[in-house]
Amino acid sequence: MKHGQDYMPLDSGEAPEDHTSSGTKPEGTAGAVGSRLGSQKPRSWGACHTWGILGLLATIERRVIVLFGLGLAVFSPVGDTHLKTATLKPGNAAGKPGISTSSSSYNGGNGADLPPQFRYPTDFLRDVVPIPCHSHNDYWRKEPLFSALRAGCVSVEADVWWLSFPSSKNDLYVGHDPAALTPHRTFASLYVDPLVKLLDRMNPQAAPFYHENSDHSNSDSRRGVFDADPEQTLVLLVDVKTDGAQTWPRVLEQLEPLRARGWLTRFEDGGDGEDGVRVGPVTVVGTGNTPFDVLTRNATYRDAFFDAPLGALSEVEGGDYDRTNSLYASTSFKEAVGPLSRGELSDDQLRTIRVQIRNAHSSGLKARYWETPSWPIALRNKIWRILVEEGADILNVDDLYAASQSDW
Repeated sequence: MKHGQDYMPLDSGEAPEDHTSSGTKPEGTAGAVGSRLGSQKPRSWGACHTWGILGLLATIERRVIVLFGLGLAVFSPVGDTHLKTATLKPGNAAGKPGISTSSSSYNGGNGADLPPQFRYPTDFLRDVVPIPCHSHNDYWRKEPLFSALRAGCVSVEADVWWLSFPSSKNDLYVGHDPAALTPHRTFASLYVDPLVKLLDRMNPQAAPFYHENSDHSNSDSRRGVFDADPEQTLVLLVDVKTDGAQTWPRVLEQLEPLRARGWLTRFEDGGDGEDGVRVGPVTVVGTGNTPFDVLTRNATYRDAFFDAPLGALSEVEGGDYDRTNSLYASTSFKEAVGPLSRGELSDDQLRTIRVQIRNAHSSGLKARYWETPSWPIALRNKIWRILVEEGADILNVDDLYAASQSDW
């Protein structure tokens, strides 16, 4: 054997050397190792028992951590991610025949091969129940309009700016401030055009009987965006950021595709409906720099309404704002009630809220508070619940998932 070599290769047919026959065991074999181990003092039972328990506890701890992490990944709601499905993304399957919000669970998630018996023309939002929430700053969401609809919100908000980019003409651009504006994010591309496509689908031309009464006369029936409640209107709150006198007429112009199809809520002097107001699938409301005098200039017809100042209403009917020219009556929660003491509303603050909501209802308007607390979460939820219990008609929300999961 060469120096330092621990083994000798065996030739074919050569038997291994029998070290046991001589009664000796060479150094380095199992026997030698066993003799060395045998010469050591055995460990006490208590020590072995202790180390065994510690090892078992460590194993259990690792498994608990892994399971806890998996639980967080599966069950933890984060922002709006639980509200989005592949079928709601603009530009993919959304709007194609037979593709609905529930199609994402079929055929690996694309829903493109749904069997015919699973399809019907108006199934885009068939599994969505509308709830009284307003998608505040809706254009900030990854999928403007569609994220709010998937949550069931009956109201969305768009901040519009009438201006031009160096490479484009004047248009209504959507964003929170000038730094956020881009040539591709326009009032038409984010809201008007998608609503036209969605409502075209909800009001199918392929079914002639849908547009006729039982006596085969023409029907003026118009379905809204929610299949679960076709009579529910969707409020499009337009927050004018630039000069109102210049911007508001442009808003009315760009609403023409919805107007031409009869899908806008409108007021007609002497027309049918309560107080001459006929509710349509979409109700446009102007706020921000929207000029009330321009909006109400036509006294016999209008298809856009005003966001009245909630704090300026009185209990006496006959003021400037009523349901023929306004829909919402809104104010800042922070300005209306002031700071909260230890997260609680005082009796005076609660009385202010009750009076304001009562004044809105006496004018036929819907009360809305913006700038409600967003954190701590417990305080936010508490204020939401108080407003609902006191009769507020719509909740201004940023967290769509939290609003859609609450028990209202």
